[in-house]
Amino acid sequence: MAPVLSSLGLILSSIEALSSLHAGFSNAVVEQVRSNLIAIASQSWELGTAAEALTELDWPALSVFNASAIPPPYELDAANNASDVLKIATSTVSAKPSDSLALVANDGAVGDPASIGVAVLLANWTDSSDISYASAASEQLDYLLNVAPRTDSGAISQRSDQVQLWADFIYMAPPFIAYYGALQGGDNGTSLLQTAFEQISLYRDVLRDDDGLWRHVALGSWEDSTHWATGNGWAAAGMLRVLETLDHSSVASDFAEQSASLAQWIQEIISATWQYQAENGTLLNTIDDPTSFPDSSGTALLASVTYRMAVYSNDTSLIPYADKAFQVIGDSIDENGWLRNTVDPETFDTPSAASSASPEGQAFVLLLQAAYTEYAQSVASGQVIPTSNSTSSSGSSNGDDDDSNILRRCRLVRRK
Repeated sequence: MAPVLSSLGLILSSIEALSSLHAGFSNAVVEQVRSNLIAIASQSWELGTAAEALTELDWPALSVFNASAIPPPYELDAANNASDVLKIATSTVSAKPSDSLALVANDGAVGDPASIGVAVLLANWTDSSDISYASAASEQLDYLLNVAPRTDSGAISQRSDQVQLWADFIYMAPPFIAYYGALQGGDNGTSLLQTAFEQISLYRDVLRDDDGLWRHVALGSWEDSTHWATGNGWAAAGMLRVLETLDHSSVASDFAEQSASLAQWIQEIISATWQYQAENGTLLNTIDDPTSFPDSSGTALLASVTYRMAVYSNDTSLIPYADKAFQVIGDSIDENGWLRNTVDPETFDTPSAASSASPEGQAFVLLLQAAYTEYAQSVASGQVIPTSNSTSSSGSSNGDDDDSNILRRCRLVRRK
């Protein structure tokens, strides 16, 4: 009888899981948020984040989260034309001065222009008639690897005028380097994939604190040692994109150890983060500072990572936190499709003014919707089986037992 009872238990758990799923944001809300994002994104990192959010939401078949997305097709059909993403790539390359290696000239930030690089690479791969994309992507890579300042250990600086490491960098540059390598293939491509991983590891060595959270800015003329919610989101989401790129590359088997490390590092951030979640579902701008203000931007980004990691590892223990966050994000979107209660992305430590909106916050809503959609589909298909009593993991300690469990789990269920 034991096998029968076990099967019955799985069936009942699946029914319970399906009943707990919600529809996500309505199509009308998503379209408003999307339109607003396109209207206000203008800075390099805003455009790069917008391009990624639009890819994951509107063109998931082309996203690195899709097992067959690398390489993309040489020609895009009507169902996957990625028109909004390619428009960002085209306008960026068209505006790039010929004497600038970076995709955006005189940006000040080393990594931010590279955030548009994945869209440029997609444009190059799918439009062989225009060589300007290839040149622009190659020059951007050259700038990162051979021109930008570095620490003594080899970490590429986020700033061009000094050596300074920002958690934001992890979302901006390593995903581009990894995607470039995955498309290039061969020994050079493999080297780039390893470089993307190594940059993350070098940054983690400097920015990670013992509790698993990352400081925002280190080195240089000033530092921000706070555990900024959006910064931790940038780090976790950037690592996740590199993880998926490694896993879906032609040399995935050669990067099993690196992928396991990335999965562990992502998990430690989100596990550490959610223990500070407020009762209404929000995270504070400084995650572990009770005097800080609520921030819907960082909350949305970290929730999106949590849904993605549940699919990746088949570990749903943090989903209740993501679900609460999803609810508060929905409550924070006004009738015109603007995400409210965000941090000012320019100051990092003050709320956005009532009359302004956060472009990256708008993008994070779309990333959250895309991540939840994949999670819901995975539960519905039986690929992910939620635990019947999903609760928080045991915080964010350095415990080797917890880390080794994550390593084993991710090795066992890594999607191909």
